[in-house]
Amino acid sequence: MHTEDIRGMLDLMTQAAFCVRDNTIICVNQAAAARLIAEGSRVSDLLYTGKEEYAEFTQGCLYLTLSIGAEHCGASVTRLQDADVFVLEQDADHTELQAMALAARELRSPLASIMTIADNLFPLADQSADEDLRRQMAQINRGLFQMLRVIGNMSDAARYAVETPSRQETRDVTALTEEIFRSAAELIRHGGLKLTYQGPEKSVYCLVDAEKLERAIYNILSNAMKFTPKGGTIAAKMVLHGSKLRLSVQDNGIGIRSEDLPHIFERFYRTDQSRDRKTGGTGLGLSIAKWIVERHGGWFEVVSRENVGSRITFLIPLAKMETNQM
Repeated sequence: MHTEDIRGMLDLMTQAAFCVRDNTIICVNQAAAARLIAEGSRVSDLLYTGKEEYAEFTQGCLYLTLSIGAEHCGASVTRLQDADVFVLEQDADHTELQAMALAARELRSPLASIMTIADNLFPLADQSADEDLRRQMAQINRGLFQMLRVIGNMSDAARYAVETPSRQETRDVTALTEEIFRSAAELIRHGGLKLTYQGPEKSVYCLVDAEKLERAIYNILSNAMKFTPKGGTIAAKMVLHGSKLRLSVQDNGIGIRSEDLPHIFERFYRTDQSRDRKTGGTGLGLSIAKWIVERHGGWFEVVSRENVGSRITFLIPLAKMETNQM
């Protein structure tokens, strides 16, 4: 693709964007130029996270952090033939996020009442010989799980959009993630799907915010559930990848269209598949997951094929890590 064609494409974007070929920024749009991103400079000088992964990047979409002046800014990277297009994140509208948080507060009480009733019905449905009843209860559970995640994301979006004090502490991440996926497996089973998880064989101690890490994982799982038909499988795997922790969630659902990939972590963005399937959601789940992972010094990789499935992976550095053989 010719540079002038790429330049014309970038000029149509409202977000700051630029194109890179062979580590050199070959063109920028007006919004990127306003942030003093210059043509002819090396993109490697801007990379704050994901340097090794960008060097190996070949497919899908990469979500990393750039260092621009004195600020850090998230960006998506998409391969376009022999060049890479970087699109920077937009700033949050805090007024809108705060209004959503107030609405979520009002929804929590009625949802809690409904979930209490449903919790009493699920065991009865599991023991029933009526297949139609079990199917309907699975649909109810998937809907309640999604509502819980949506209300939680609405409530926390304003808080996560600004810098907040971190409560990171050294934890056994192997044990922590095993517990998270063990709890999630039961919820997902009631939704008519199967969740598998494979973690490291040894304990891995890392500096993390356990509450926020759990939120990120649940949001990724919730996204996989939305786009995986009943009877499908979600497979999660966590491994040590050099000095990083790498966690992948793979589903065999409907996949993500290539034109949507650069945008799935943007606030309020919903793909056409999401609208067509009427799966609900506010477009906040993955943006919050990305915010959490970035605050751990990490970044995302996404690979997806339509009608085959998606794999969402995040990597975080093992800050103050120790390992013990079990």
